[in-house]
Amino acid sequence: MLQQPVRGDRIVIVGGGMAAARLVEGLVARGLGPQTTVLAEEQHAPYNRILLSAVLEGTHRPEALTLREKQWYAARGVDLRLGCLVADIHRDTRTVELADRTTVPYDRLVLATGAIPSLPPIRGTVRADGSLDPRVQAFRSLDDCVRLLALVDRQTLHDRPRRAVIVGGGLLGLQVARALAVRGIETEIVEGRDHLLSSQVDASAGKVLKRSMARLGTQVYLGARATRLTEEGLRLDNGYTLETDLVVLTAGGRPRANLARRAGLTVNRGVIVDDRLRSIDDPHVHAIGDCAEHDGNVTGFVSPAWEQAGVLADVLAGNEATYEGHRVVARLRATDLDVCVLGDPRNEVGEVVEIANPVTGTHRRLVVREGRIVAGALVGDLSRVGVITQAFDRQTVLGDHEAGRLLLPEPMPAGAARPRLPDDAEVCSCAGVDAGRIRACRSLEDVRETTRATTGCGGCAPAVRQLLATREPELSMEGTPL
Repeated sequence: MLQQPVRGDRIVIVGGGMAAARLVEGLVARGLGPQTTVLAEEQHAPYNRILLSAVLEGTHRPEALTLREKQWYAARGVDLRLGCLVADIHRDTRTVELADRTTVPYDRLVLATGAIPSLPPIRGTVRADGSLDPRVQAFRSLDDCVRLLALVDRQTLHDRPRRAVIVGGGLLGLQVARALAVRGIETEIVEGRDHLLSSQVDASAGKVLKRSMARLGTQVYLGARATRLTEEGLRLDNGYTLETDLVVLTAGGRPRANLARRAGLTVNRGVIVDDRLRSIDDPHVHAIGDCAEHDGNVTGFVSPAWEQAGVLADVLAGNEATYEGHRVVARLRATDLDVCVLGDPRNEVGEVVEIANPVTGTHRRLVVREGRIVAGALVGDLSRVGVITQAFDRQTVLGDHEAGRLLLPEPMPAGAARPRLPDDAEVCSCAGVDAGRIRACRSLEDVRETTRATTGCGGCAPAVRQLLATREPELSMEGTPL
């Protein structure tokens, strides 16, 4: 019989990302803060990594990304250690060894180590001493973002980059390209596959995205791979050489599972865990977020990582809880570029309902099975994303023509006000927050503190602000007639 968690267990979390931060919040809510230690490699308190492109674009300040201040952890008894590199896990003694050779004992160990960026094999990007060419920047962490900001914000035109090439045409690549373009830098994207967002949308939607990027001033090179960085620029395998002052690498990542592998835990793409998010080799070790693999799937998105954190907080508190997988909702954050992906629209099986208008830059596609939306991709028009996401999340059974109507703009009589969003309509898919909970808050700060809405992908921020602006004011007893 597997040993169950007990009160007083020493909980050690390796990693200081969004999954770890959410888990700590859950543990604190269950009274387990004083027995929790967080070993975070970065020097910053856990922050919202998804909004890094918003910092680069200039719509957010770096300090606004912090999920909880260091004082918050200390006040709740959580031992948050920043700049703490874990070297090894010793399962026989249940200790974690740090880079300085000190050890931290645990009863329950949680791996929340996230993912590491994949560096494409481009010759010339790494110099003889092992450092990157000054023109080359990765974009994964807050430090990466700050370094890139320092480059693009240089005061002299001679030193400031004028042209940038983004290697990778995924969600992050598009966001970085738009952020740099908004700052006046001429941007180009190199993507090795045959269309943009190839992991999320089909070729038709990818073509619409490419046209939208061209309309916004960004040239896209598809089916091409960067092979060498020279003094003349970035050379592609199709014979082109792109003149550039800056190369930003955004070509995806892979689960960071080296610690688990060295500790003898079973690793496929990520650390393999069961329905209680335990390693299949050791019931004292758990994994969540990008480094975990459950039922053959790795997440890569914040909403399933947060759901895993909630389940694991219950498990560590000794409660009955299981993780059964999560329907992923991914939003792209970029000025003048709207994309939302539900589930896996490229591979999900079902009847397809699709509406596209390449001229206006819109492409909407739903995959429906047994009357339920099982996947979807919305490009260029998110006017009905709230209703569609709600139907997807709740697995609502739709009428014969309802899926098609959901892809059409909401009919609005001239001069009519927009209908009131029902209280049970989901607004934030990352944190699972509905409109009623938003209306119960007094301010945006109150929303972030009490519901965590807007602190994930940030795609719900416009809807949250609209709900707050139209909420009914609370009645004051002062001056009210008896």
